[in-house]
Amino acid sequence: MPRYDYRCRACGSTFELSRPMAEATAPATCPDGHDDTVKLLSTVAVTGGAAAPPTSGGCCGGGCCG
Repeated sequence: MPRYDYRCRACGSTFELSRPMAEATAPATCPDGHDDTVKLLSTVAVTGGAAAPPTSGGCCGGGCCG
């Protein structure tokens, strides 16, 4: 389930909510009960093992490097 970051305009705290994508635009209430919140623009963090090496085509695997 995606996580969305919010900031409360009333108290300034930031918080995270996990909710279905269908509810991505629904209003959020901060943990302190304030309704004046704004959804923050998030970056995606990818974690895990090393990337698989390219199968062909040099550094990018597609042949665009010559």
